[in-house]
Amino acid sequence: MHAAVLGHPIEHSLSPVLHGAAYTALGLEDWSYGKHDVDEGELSAFVAGLGADWAGLSLTMPLKKAIFPLLAHVEPLAEVTGSVNTVLFSGKGAGRMSVGTNTDVYGLVQALKEGLGERYVPGAKTTGVVIGAGATAASTLAALAELGCARPTVFVRNLGRTAELRAAAGRMGVDPQFMTLAGAAAAVVTADLVVSTLPANAADGLAQELLDAAATPRGVLLDVAYAPSPTTALISAWRELGGAAVTGERMLLHQAAEQVRLMTGKAAPIEAMTRALEAAIAPE
Repeated sequence: MHAAVLGHPIEHSLSPVLHGAAYTALGLEDWSYGKHDVDEGELSAFVAGLGADWAGLSLTMPLKKAIFPLLAHVEPLAEVTGSVNTVLFSGKGAGRMSVGTNTDVYGLVQALKEGLGERYVPGAKTTGVVIGAGATAASTLAALAELGCARPTVFVRNLGRTAELRAAAGRMGVDPQFMTLAGAAAAVVTADLVVSTLPANAADGLAQELLDAAATPRGVLLDVAYAPSPTTALISAWRELGGAAVTGERMLLHQAAEQVRLMTGKAAPIEAMTRALEAAIAPE
């Protein structure tokens, strides 16, 4: 059986490391996982060319929205977030079906639970902050809602580019407050859960604001960017100020683990995947 991650660019993807380690640990010797540089214009032809020996796909940008018209079914969580990061194939011949789902939300929830540790209380109300308004921000709103925060604050660089995220929030029944990123430091240090969905280095200015303010963060920070390694400037600043932080690799690990479970039908070997991930990102 075959699976792969698609996106553009794709060179940086760690998904083959994670899935490959899982297949080895599970004894799936006849399974392989690759990566393919595919942009939006190439996606339809790529999917149409897949045979019956394909179990699924992992999708990264810019394909998480572009895949929707190509799917036979989209699961509710992917529908409301407007983001499909996983495609599952089942059946044979004319009955073969493609299903789109979202494991990013699962990965975000699990990573934040790790950061909370003993402070995590199921069902408790929390306060949350989302930094950024891209595709991952919609999944983050769903994750925060699952962790007890239905009215998060969303800090963005441009309020005029939040229409899609506002629409996703409406579909979820979440009621976020949108604010500009400038001066966000005072708010983020008081929240229970903070998730930065900005690209690598885009949150460096906020990191400096936090250091200048010198306030101890109250909650847990998850920065989904996992470059530059070993930590982003935002993670470094947060920890320097005494806050608890989780790196983006943990979210990546958990969303991949859920993909492995969905594609293979077997529980993901988290420890083996963690070891492979740590080896892949270790400084040379």
